[in-house]
Amino acid sequence: MYCVSSVFQTGMVGYPEALTDPSYKSQILTLTYPLIGNYGVPKDEDGEFGLSKWFESSKIHAAALIVGELSENPSHWSSAKSLDQWFREQGIPGLEGVDTRSLTKKIREKGTMLGKLVVEGTSANDIPFDNPDTRNLVKEVSMKEPKVFNPEGTVRITAIDCGIKYNQIRCFCQRGARVTVVPWDYPLDSNDFDGLFISNGPGNPEYCKETVENIRNVACVENPKPVFGICLGHQLLSLVIGAKTYKMKYGNRGHNQPCIHKGTNRCFITSQNHGFAVDPNTLPEAWDVLFTNANDKTSEGIVHNHKPLFSVQFHPEHMAGPTDLVGLFDVFLDTVKDAKEGKTGKTAFVRPRKVLVLGSGGLSIGQAGEFDYSGSQAIKALKGENIQTVLINPNIATVQTSKGLADKVYFLPITPEYVTQVIKNERPDGVLLTFGGQTALNCGVELTKQGVLEKYKVRVLGTPVASIEMTEDRKIFVEKMEEINEHVAPSEAAMSVEQAVAAAERLSYPVLVRSAFALGGLGSGFANNREEMITLVTQAFAHTSQVLVDKSLKGWKEIEYEVVRDAYDNCVTVCNMENIDPLGIHTGESIVVAPSQTLNDYEYNMLRNTAIKVIRHLGIVGECNIQYALNPESEQYYIIEVNARLSRSSALASKATGYPLAYVAAKLGLGIPLPMLKNSVTNSTTANFEPSLDYCVVKVPRWDLSKFLRVSTKIGSSMKSVGEVMAIGRSFEEAFQKALRMVDENCVGFDHTIKPVSEELQTPTDKRIFVLAAALHAGYTVERLYELTKIDHWFLHKMKNITDHEKLLEAYNRDESAMPPEVLRKAKQLGFSDKQIAQAVQSTELAVRKLRRDWKILPAVKQIDTVAAEWPAHTNYLYLTYHGLESDVVFEQPHVMVIGSGVYRIGSSVEFDWCAVGCIMELRKMGYKTIMVNYNPETVSTDYDMCDRLYFDEISFEVVMDIYEMENPEGIILSMGGQLPNNIAMSLHRQQCRILGTSPEFIDSAENRFKFSRMLDTIGISQYKDNSFYSTLRNTKDTLESAVGFCETVGYPCLVRPSYVLSGAAMNVAYSDSDLEKYLTNAVAVSKEHPVVISKFIQEAKEIDVDAVACDGVVIAIAVSEHVENAGVHSGDATLVTPPQDINQKTMERIKMIVYAIGQELQVTGPFNLQLIAKDDQLKVIECNVRVSRSFPFVSKTLGVDLVALATRVILGEEVEAVGLMKGIGIVPQFSFSRLAGADVVLGVEMTSTGEVACFGENRYEAYLKAMLSTGFKIPKKNILLTIGTYKSKSELLPTVQTLESLGYNLYASLGTADFYTEHGVMAVDWPFEEESDCPSKDKQRNIMDYLEENHFDLVVNLSMRNSGGRRLSSFVTKGYRTRRMAIDYSVPLITDIKCTKLFVQYHRLQNKSRFHVCHN
Repeated sequence: MYCVSSVFQTGMVGYPEALTDPSYKSQILTLTYPLIGNYGVPKDEDGEFGLSKWFESSKIHAAALIVGELSENPSHWSSAKSLDQWFREQGIPGLEGVDTRSLTKKIREKGTMLGKLVVEGTSANDIPFDNPDTRNLVKEVSMKEPKVFNPEGTVRITAIDCGIKYNQIRCFCQRGARVTVVPWDYPLDSNDFDGLFISNGPGNPEYCKETVENIRNVACVENPKPVFGICLGHQLLSLVIGAKTYKMKYGNRGHNQPCIHKGTNRCFITSQNHGFAVDPNTLPEAWDVLFTNANDKTSEGIVHNHKPLFSVQFHPEHMAGPTDLVGLFDVFLDTVKDAKEGKTGKTAFVRPRKVLVLGSGGLSIGQAGEFDYSGSQAIKALKGENIQTVLINPNIATVQTSKGLADKVYFLPITPEYVTQVIKNERPDGVLLTFGGQTALNCGVELTKQGVLEKYKVRVLGTPVASIEMTEDRKIFVEKMEEINEHVAPSEAAMSVEQAVAAAERLSYPVLVRSAFALGGLGSGFANNREEMITLVTQAFAHTSQVLVDKSLKGWKEIEYEVVRDAYDNCVTVCNMENIDPLGIHTGESIVVAPSQTLNDYEYNMLRNTAIKVIRHLGIVGECNIQYALNPESEQYYIIEVNARLSRSSALASKATGYPLAYVAAKLGLGIPLPMLKNSVTNSTTANFEPSLDYCVVKVPRWDLSKFLRVSTKIGSSMKSVGEVMAIGRSFEEAFQKALRMVDENCVGFDHTIKPVSEELQTPTDKRIFVLAAALHAGYTVERLYELTKIDHWFLHKMKNITDHEKLLEAYNRDESAMPPEVLRKAKQLGFSDKQIAQAVQSTELAVRKLRRDWKILPAVKQIDTVAAEWPAHTNYLYLTYHGLESDVVFEQPHVMVIGSGVYRIGSSVEFDWCAVGCIMELRKMGYKTIMVNYNPETVSTDYDMCDRLYFDEISFEVVMDIYEMENPEGIILSMGGQLPNNIAMSLHRQQCRILGTSPEFIDSAENRFKFSRMLDTIGISQYKDNSFYSTLRNTKDTLESAVGFCETVGYPCLVRPSYVLSGAAMNVAYSDSDLEKYLTNAVAVSKEHPVVISKFIQEAKEIDVDAVACDGVVIAIAVSEHVENAGVHSGDATLVTPPQDINQKTMERIKMIVYAIGQELQVTGPFNLQLIAKDDQLKVIECNVRVSRSFPFVSKTLGVDLVALATRVILGEEVEAVGLMKGIGIVPQFSFSRLAGADVVLGVEMTSTGEVACFGENRYEAYLKAMLSTGFKIPKKNILLTIGTYKSKSELLPTVQTLESLGYNLYASLGTADFYTEHGVMAVDWPFEEESDCPSKDKQRNIMDYLEENHFDLVVNLSMRNSGGRRLSSFVTKGYRTRRMAIDYSVPLITDIKCTKLFVQYHRLQNKSRFHVCHN
């Protein structure tokens, strides 16, 4: 039973050091970071100079410890025991399971308080409060006899022990001093020393009267010997010279306190622990302030103007914490030099007036929405400084290209030619290159090389191009690292296949091959032997001129730091992250946790210091990230790489810490010093700080590999994920399970039923985490799993906690009410969802929910405030947790709740984010308070200054309902986030939620294919049906037989479609009975509870997309777009043109009629989207979505009416003017086939594109070509390969091929194609055979494959035999597939659609008329 003062400390590492720090004597210590004890406690061994290697004194000085969660199974090579064992040995009490955030806020508001820990059964009144401030604590901790360390030292230092930390002695000894440590009241004689040091210590400085007198005798003389004080020593020196000290309300305790050095204005991050401070206004003449705290402006150091006397309030000797100012020990020991050292090289910065921002172009698998987020942040930052902005970005679906952000937008490809034209037109005086991913970076480097930037006097803001090249060119990077004695993983750069193979042999297999200048590890992989090496390298050289061969460090930990540096050399690390998967898997593919969980204080700060040293040496200004490989068995590390631009992890770090990296980086690029910028979350403290987190963040990538045929599901060093989610919790398990559900709404959490145990444990795939769950469930030990996966024991133990608890829940499967409330509460704290608990106890989600509410097991709402509650925060950035007693926010004002789009996946990407952001902005304009619910770190909607409250949490019935019940909003808008919010419409409706817009009953009528079909029949609109066959499949044999019967009646091909899905998941065209059987099983898996439809597939028809907005069923705006490709390509993959070019007036009237009728019947209020099919003047309805679609941003921007703003006004019941039919030019989807090994490139009815770009042209041909260029397409120079499947396609393309010949191209073709065209008089065809075994002249003829490997062709036109919606199911690899795949693997432009080929050639013919056309918005 203890009764002492209680304080908190915000460091995220360093508990062994803090607990043994004598300054914590008689204090109950609360650690704000919730997961403590992860790396255990090392054994107490002596290091150099006979001082303990790991601890700061001989025992624990804190009276007691309070934490959120104590780690039972620590994992670290240095760990000898758990924290719990250490406390038992030392007889110190500890308390876990406390809501430490609430406690911290209480201490912060009330000031340091007296506290007591009372054992159960004792009356609290029996134990009196004991105030340690009334005792002389220094006397209690100081040594009794003098002791000498490092007797051979040359400089004699006497150190007064007021509670000295071992590391202070060590810092002197390492610098060659002989240190005599003397007791606190020891009489001093200046003949005994060359310098006097006064240490830190606990309690009130007023009690050390003897010490003050002794110091006065040697310091207040004419020529004193140098004196240096730290912490309490600083306060004592102040008392010696007659200044005053005072007790602070709370004090400063943590590892991230920013201190500004007077004179140079440089800001340093320091470690602190004190409750008293010096009043700078009482300093006598001849004394000055040395450092000031950048947050609360208290004095952090004093210095005499000409005598060698100085002291600091912080701990430059660190342990735990950063070592930024450990150099003060050198300053003290070199007092020969002037004590007022400090470099000031102020560079005059000219503010630019107009800045060009390069966007990222189409979204693809290595660069997705995170660059939309970073670009829009940069534009906001520039606008805040009144600087004109010009943006180039062809991606129409992005928020940054919206009205009102940039002053001017050019929808143009980001290629040096086009950018040069814009620079000519606009004459900007600055350009930002680091906000558009690799595309923008490469373009900027190219423009610099060509001398364009110099010619037009455009200055690169932020990181100079020279620094960018240092990080991008491997060889230079390695040399730069050697200059500062840092080590990069052994690797060699090679320019040819031979060089690469030789390098691999020198480094010894296995090796990692990567291409230089590529994003997301494009063209990289592991090679275990010479054969694999040759294949890999040959492919890599298609993308790049230089490949890197690295020694494989598979199995090491991968750690990442985000670093920010300004032009004045102020430098901070904002976030450190640890990959759960060991090295060998690309960071973008890995599950990542922030902050790191298994590093101790020494490793954390060793890597932090290295990061700062490297960034300074490279001269980076703004933001960058550095990745390390850390040996799990020692302190050995290698630097993997530095990214001198914002990357996907910067978007993650911004959202994980609440520190807006892109915004700050843009401001720093303008030459604003970091300490001048405010922390946008607290609004009171400086941005020159390192966030402390009091929660844990888990990021999980989302792969959509099942959408591609024949794609390899293995994940490795190349990035295949399309999006990622981030989950926040106060325990690892809570965040981890949340994240798994966010990635896929059909997954209930860490589920062992998804995938059985297999060899996937060793070779990671996109589903490996569920294989781990199955293995734990099957009883694999943590040790065995570590051997197989090399995932740190700590994480495996945490996963085991989940599995163990699930087994406990399963014991209550007879009657869930028999389960003790504690078991349910524990399940919620381990991140179990109601549905997951229901599954374990064999009940229903609603029953579990009711039970939970009856037992008052409810989530608390916590803020993310970057400072772990140390400062008051006005933040609206929130998450839910079950590890909390109370919420950080009050629920008083009514808001409107908007549900975001969730994870980016194929089919739901930045378009839906654009819609959600548009909706929030419109609501704010109308004067409503808004709530956003979304969990995607790459989006603009999860930027906390977009809305009034941001809930960074799951979009599921359970969570949305929890938020709804707490906030009681005016209503929920579901129609702006794509498919995900629509899926929970009915469940919310059944709980009487106010859903704004179209009624959920009508949403269901449109989504449910059977109800929709019945409705169309009622109103007499013909549908895409030809007597469709419905079945609410329970996959019985009869169903299959009747399905086959139906297909035979109407004749193949037939289309199979499930209900309630996005982007045509599991939609397929069946050409035979065996296809049908396979597709039906797929469709059932995707939509278990809803019907599946089979209908006749219409070949060669035209598809039409209609986006509309209605009010109570009355349509007020319609936009029609047509597809360039024939029907059978999903509308998200198709090339759209608006206004439509080939629809006659009669058809147009008929389309309007259908839209009006359906809008009326479904009583739509808000946005909806219709897909129609037209053939021989007949229109049929395919489907209707009562929500925004991918084409909303496209038509809104092209036709100049913001449909989302319109829909938002309608949903909230405002009167708006009808717009009618909108007439406004092309859009091309961006595919990522080059990322996905083995994926077939033919498009089908299920969506596979990852993003899109739009360009405007004078006619559709020009618009189409510009859009193609933006997706990385290159215009062919001389050789074109044609392989065309059907006879019909060949004849249809004949005029086109003749045009190509007249344009002077060399045409090559495969056998059949060549025969056909030679017959029709196209003479220029040369036809190399494909390898045929019966071909005797095989040796003489080169085959197509060889030509492709040598990059002989500039363009491949490949039209497959069945290019109309169907994808071959047969697993044999066709020649066509091999051609398409190789074209992609070797970066050769490829066109696989007949209509696109015609558009492309047509434009080529017209091209000599005009070269360049710009559209302003």
